[in-house]
Amino acid sequence: MTGPLANLRVIEMGSLIAGPFCGQLMGDMGADVIKIEQPGEGDPMRQWGQGAKPAWWRTIARNKRSVALNLRVAEGQQIARDLIAKSDILIENFRPGTLEKWGMSPDTLHALNPKLIIVRVSGYGQTGPYADRAGFGLVGEAMGGWRYLVGEPDRPPARMGLSIGDTLAATYGCMGALAALHQVKQTGRGQVVDSALYEAVLQVTESLLPDYGASGHMRDRSGSILPGIAPSNAYPCSDGDIVIGANQDKVFARLAETIGHPEWAEDERFKTHHARGARQAELDSLIAGWTRQHTVAEVDAIMAEAGVPAGPIYRPDGMVRDPQFIARDAIHWEDHAALGRIPMPNVMPRLSETPGSIRRPAPDTVGQHTAEVLGEVLGLDSAALERLRHAGVI
Repeated sequence: MTGPLANLRVIEMGSLIAGPFCGQLMGDMGADVIKIEQPGEGDPMRQWGQGAKPAWWRTIARNKRSVALNLRVAEGQQIARDLIAKSDILIENFRPGTLEKWGMSPDTLHALNPKLIIVRVSGYGQTGPYADRAGFGLVGEAMGGWRYLVGEPDRPPARMGLSIGDTLAATYGCMGALAALHQVKQTGRGQVVDSALYEAVLQVTESLLPDYGASGHMRDRSGSILPGIAPSNAYPCSDGDIVIGANQDKVFARLAETIGHPEWAEDERFKTHHARGARQAELDSLIAGWTRQHTVAEVDAIMAEAGVPAGPIYRPDGMVRDPQFIARDAIHWEDHAALGRIPMPNVMPRLSETPGSIRRPAPDTVGQHTAEVLGEVLGLDSAALERLRHAGVI
């Protein structure tokens, strides 16, 4: 085991995206992540993804060991408590009250393991009038302010195309767990990390609330632009589109000179941030007139030489060929017997002294490591394991 969290044992209880993505982040940084799955059923993520061969599971379950354990029966719940008693972190994204129903309330678990950190990811958090409601990522995105802002202003709200609410809540849950680990060192006491999907989304809505409070401004959908931030958009080239961001005064001056209009930097229409924002559509049209005369690669190279932020709009086929992705190993390749050679995002962020890594592929079968984990952590022998299998506990 390598990485900054190599001495930690994490129990992941839950399914779909939010809890498992939190576990993926910890596993990537070296933690021993033991994923508890319902016998026979497993995490639905095993079937999620798109295309003829869904492969999302290969990423979200990497660096994990699968234990098939029936949490709906008393003996399965007892084994879970025994595992948690010997672990540092518990991750769960069940509907609030489920752990309590299974005899695993935070008070019960802290009595067994005072240093335990319990990461609880849910739609609305563990308290409040909505706490008991079922909550998926799309609801958190809508309630947290994200969904209303995505799309064109003359059309209904759109979605991003990714489950951003789940991954944000998982990331904040992971961050909270690491903060709680620091507190454990000082006090010897664990705590609950309560990460709500709608609050995680709310955290990244920038000035949405302050602007409303200060002036009553209600931000609306704006398509591919940010109102008043110009130039910053996607621009058409002869063979596709490229994004260019030159909304800072000095950067805009470099852009103007590069595309043959240095006078724009002193033109009262475009000289200042506010002036450019007021004439956003006009300025975008002028820049697009230049970009249309070039390919994406040409504009990318010209902007790079000029020191103007720009870049192609990639799909997966562009990512896997890009020299920056390749040079930094931003993409990890896994050879799988059934799926072939598949790419996935590599570990990040990068630590200089104790980097994370992908040390173990996602478990192919539900309960692939049941005997290994229960023998190693709880000392159960083959006879005990066979009895549990026969009873339907594992």
